[in-house]
Amino acid sequence: MTSLAGSIDRLEGMPEFLETAVDVVTDEQRRFSPAPGTFSLVEHACHLRDLEREGYLVRVRRMIAEKNPALESFDGAAIAKSRDYLSQDAKIAAQEFAAARREVTGMLAALTEQDLAREASFDGQRITFGDLVSMMVEHDQEHRDEIEALMDAIEGE
Repeated sequence: MTSLAGSIDRLEGMPEFLETAVDVVTDEQRRFSPAPGTFSLVEHACHLRDLEREGYLVRVRRMIAEKNPALESFDGAAIAKSRDYLSQDAKIAAQEFAAARREVTGMLAALTEQDLAREASFDGQRITFGDLVSMMVEHDQEHRDEIEALMDAIEGE
């Protein structure tokens, strides 16, 4: 894992990246998906918001407050389908993601090296707080890559 400060810096950059992507395209382009089964920009924004609020924020709080919590997974595909992300406002979702991310990174900034070694169970595995932070950074990077590819596809439309 990179340093906690470096990870927090990367996590703090994701909301601006998403908001910029949402701001530079039309509403119609926010709903564009280049292939079946891939997220549109509005779906990325809603997924990131919901995962941050209902996944990462809950996990971070529990790892701070509890000893060895059993953390819940988050079925992003099922939630996207059930919440009809395409009908939602990408700008609002991006703003709500940014607010939740600020709350998460604020809690992460207070962690010590000892806190990073705290453990939990997740998807049948033992993870540390440091592992959770790394998972968050990796997840952001996956979405950055997908959004960059999506923006390229929108430009080529």
